[in-house]
Order: sequence, then structure tokens, then C-alpha cells
Amino acid sequence: MPQLNDFTGVWTLSRRIVQASGPEGQFTGRAVFTPEGAGLRYHEAGQLVLAGEAPMQAERDYLWHAEGAQIVVRFEDGRDFHRFDPSLAEAAHWCDPDDYRVRYDFARWPAWSAEWRVTGPRKDYVMISRYTRA
Repeated sequence: MPQLNDFTGVWTLSRRIVQASGPEGQFTGRAVFTPEGAGLRYHEAGQLVLAGEAPMQAERDYLWHAEGAQIVVRFEDGRDFHRFDPSLAEAAHWCDPDDYRVRYDFARWPAWSAEWRVTGPRKDYVMISRYTRA
């Protein structure tokens, strides 16, 4: 199983977003993990295409830190997002009124994926992100 520093570097990222009712989305770009403080900064940037809409540039940042066997993921402003043990690779985040659940898959490391299932009063989608070393 990967340790925090194993993520350091540049990754090719492809993402598929499947909504229960709404346009399907595709994101292609890259994710970069760079050392910052005692952890890593995650930055992704690329192009998001939602069916029937013009392509748009999209990006986001997170902060990843190790705490024992767990990896803690925080929003860019330092608020907690979720934490996971790479050997169990599941986590959840409650953002009232929405429920976010993720399953990481490291079985083909260094290729890996994250599958998010998001439900709420106005949200119902699955987002599958696949990472490979660039």
C-alpha cells in the first residue's frame, strides 16, 4: 500500500461523472502532489466537459498529511475533508445535507483510482477518477 510520500509527483488524471439525472461529465488533466510543510499539496487542473455544454477549465487544491497509518485530506483552507487508511481505502464526508463516500483502489499501484458516491436532496452522482504516473 502506498505511503503519503509515494504520491509525490505528476499524475495524469481522467474523471467520469455519472449523474442519476443530468448531463454526464468528463474531466481530463493532471494532478500534482508537491511537498508542503509536513505533507503534500494536491493540485489538479484540466478541462471539464459536461454533455451539451461548452468545455470549461477546472482546478482544485487539497492538503494531504499523514497521521499514523492514515492519510488526512483537508480542504485548501485547512478544514477537514476526510481521512483514510490506504489498506482499507474507504472514507466519508458529511456536508449537510449531502453525503460523500469514497473508495480508493490501490490494487494496481502506481495506477490508482478514487470513486465518489454523492447523495443528497439535489445531488445523486458517481465520480470515478483514475490516476497514472505522467
